[in-house]
Amino acid sequence: MTRVLVTGATGTVGSLVAKRLPDREDVTVRVASRDPASARERFDCEVTQFDFTDPATYRETFHGVDRLFLVRPPALSRVRRDIVPALAAAVGAGVSHVVFLSVLGAGRNRVVPHARIESWLSSADVDTTVLRASFFMQNLSTTHRAEIGEGELFVPAGDGETSFVDARDVADCAVVALTDHRIGTYDVTGPAALDYSAVCEILSSVLDREIQYVDPSLARFLARRYRIDRDLAKAFVMAGIYTSARLGLADRVSDDVRTLLDREPIGFERFARDYRDHWEK
Repeated sequence: MTRVLVTGATGTVGSLVAKRLPDREDVTVRVASRDPASARERFDCEVTQFDFTDPATYRETFHGVDRLFLVRPPALSRVRRDIVPALAAAVGAGVSHVVFLSVLGAGRNRVVPHARIESWLSSADVDTTVLRASFFMQNLSTTHRAEIGEGELFVPAGDGETSFVDARDVADCAVVALTDHRIGTYDVTGPAALDYSAVCEILSSVLDREIQYVDPSLARFLARRYRIDRDLAKAFVMAGIYTSARLGLADRVSDDVRTLLDREPIGFERFARDYRDHWEK
């Protein structure tokens, strides 16, 4: 029996991984959470209290674990100080395979924290799978849900294209990597790159009402996002993501989902139809 530890289980992909892994034979799942009481309400599996920055939680969390699904907590960017000690403890406790959810382009952009985690894993004595995921389609049904519900999508992406990926595909790729021991680096994207005008055309068709693409200046975007979230750091991260699209750096389309899942990746129109209720008023 293989025990898999899932971090980031409250997130978009981690929650799907934690729920889908138990369907595989000879796998037991342990969810690592800073709030184990809340996690036990969501998941029908073993739950342990875990904090990357608290070494006192390491021993119980990693005991008996064979494989690890690793998601970087968004609040932790100082990799060597806040994440590496936990990874070193995991490897030292016997974890033999890490599947890391990274971001598309991390191989070229060495500034992002994901690149530093990839670098550490490459030098560690552990089998590693890196899933470099493109921009989640589900960001449009969560982060941008309210504005789409009001009839617009307000992002500074210009006419740049993005290879949107469905988080369900990312989770399925992670499950396959964890259970079939697939190692290597995979670019996990959707089947096509779309600009945001095309995204709004699809949304308009599916929702049967007009969704307008508004391409604001960075200043206007930052001002609005700060009013919504009251989190300037988050606003700047989002601005950076959309600027990458504007500059043509987010349009890479890969066949790696087909390679891992032996099927076509989910397209944007299917996603929009599956999530239609999220944008209904």
